Amino acid sequence: MKNPDRRQFMKVLGVAAGGLAAPTILGSRALRAEETIPVGILYSLTGTTAIVEKSMNQCALMAIAEINAKGGVLGKQLRPVIEDPASEPRTYSEKARKLTIEDKVPVIFGCYTTASRKAVLPVVERRSGLLVWPTWYEGEECSKSVLYAGSAVPNQQLENSIPWLKNKLGKNKLFIVGSDYAFPRGMAKTSKTLCAKIGMEVVGDEYLPLGHTEWASMVSKIGSSGADVIFSNVVGDSIVAFYRELRNQGYDFEKLPLCASTTTEVEVRAMGPEYAKGSYVSLPYFQTVDTPQNKAFVKAFKEFAGPDSVTHAAMEAVYTGVHMWAMAAAKAGDVSSKAVVGAVGGLSFDAPQGKVTIDSENLHSFLTPRIGKARADGMFDIVDQYSEPLVPLPYSSVGETADKRVCKVSGAAL
Repeated sequence: MKNPDRRQFMKVLGVAAGGLAAPTILGSRALRAEETIPVGILYSLTGTTAIVEKSMNQCALMAIAEINAKGGVLGKQLRPVIEDPASEPRTYSEKARKLTIEDKVPVIFGCYTTASRKAVLPVVERRSGLLVWPTWYEGEECSKSVLYAGSAVPNQQLENSIPWLKNKLGKNKLFIVGSDYAFPRGMAKTSKTLCAKIGMEVVGDEYLPLGHTEWASMVSKIGSSGADVIFSNVVGDSIVAFYRELRNQGYDFEKLPLCASTTTEVEVRAMGPEYAKGSYVSLPYFQTVDTPQNKAFVKAFKEFAGPDSVTHAAMEAVYTGVHMWAMAAAKAGDVSSKAVVGAVGGLSFDAPQGKVTIDSENLHSFLTPRIGKARADGMFDIVDQYSEPLVPLPYSSVGETADKRVCKVSGAAL
């Protein structure tokens, strides 16, 4: 598709640029409801995680516009129904019920934090719906109602980065810090297991509430811990406050390295690149990934969202998930959750990050682990990268291997 500008995108979508919903338009003719497929868009436009989720919302709309411009799905245009859960798990649950019951959407593209996913999961499971989940997470979940398209699990984020900190940087004393909810605590659990295997010492494991902005005491605690490397699972706009406090107290990431599981180009832009320069991040995607698909993706998103916008791992996974859902629905000839889940296993998509394939065993994604180092311009130099996508093992923390699966949605071995 020739890259349209934002106004053209919105025309194809039928979404008013200044509002959340409008009649679906294709050309000059308003489409009737029966000529469209409603799809739920559930990313926070307000609250502590809106710093990331606003762009995830935009990327979902861009992907839908691309699909609609090519004829839609099963001859029908996709009609986005947008809800703002405001970064509150209870509101995610309420909005998910509204989308599934009132709007009758067959799929919800949504959620960023584990807390939000956990709030939505019972709704889609009870209503035979489907959540397409884009974010890297702590694993230990197996559901027929979630397509984990583009979302990394710990073996794809930690098994590359923590040994790299020891073997490449020569670090041995790790301080783990995170926001206080399931994802950071789950990542810490797996990190400790890995550290024990490779002979690294965990000298700290500390948390502050999601959205917390006062980090002076925590940074002082890190400084007095004897740590020679920090691993951050801090989430949302707390990332900005944490990095700024580290710099304000004089820390140099070349002397005390910081590696994160969550910090992306969008948080770096918000804090100012000078606060992140020299820090590391382990994710499958960075804006600097050198593929033809990514160059086209970055160009298209800047035309859609504005020339100063940046791409990042969470929104790239949103883009991948929307397209893979559409591919599976087309293959199945049906948009129902059961049909899509039955068709999606083994499907591959040439995503901006590279080839992404859905594992038919667990509905997670084969992804390529990468480590990026933050530059002065807010982008990341890729300093380590696997040669091919890695099998997703959501239960690696309890010994799951490629040959011995724990999660099998076709007959869960739980």
